[in-house]
Amino acid sequence: MARSRQPSDYVALLMGSVGSLHFVIPGFMENQMPRRLPCKRALIYASGVTEVTCAVGLVRRDAWAGRFAAATLLAIWPANIQMALDAGTGRNRGLADSRALMWARVPLQLPMIWAVLRPGRAR
Repeated sequence: MARSRQPSDYVALLMGSVGSLHFVIPGFMENQMPRRLPCKRALIYASGVTEVTCAVGLVRRDAWAGRFAAATLLAIWPANIQMALDAGTGRNRGLADSRALMWARVPLQLPMIWAVLRPGRAR
């Protein structure tokens, strides 16, 4: 019998995809981070591993995964805010330089956090 899709499955897909990009385009990800943070490249790789780990745990519906994913989403929120602040300045490339798009992204963390923490998410 096929398992029904949960909102957390879509968050898992997003986290797995974006987490993988941390290794493909680390320089782009580095530009999103608040400028005062040290060791940006190491943080990019660590957050990539963390996001992919969250994705795997969410798909498997491991008990720890919802809390870990919520904490990760909160931890990366400042990077999304930094990207929105930089949008329109030419610092971001392509669609990432759209102020409207980047600011629209910022509040999306909240339903993502809800999706990974909601009751009944685990097996």
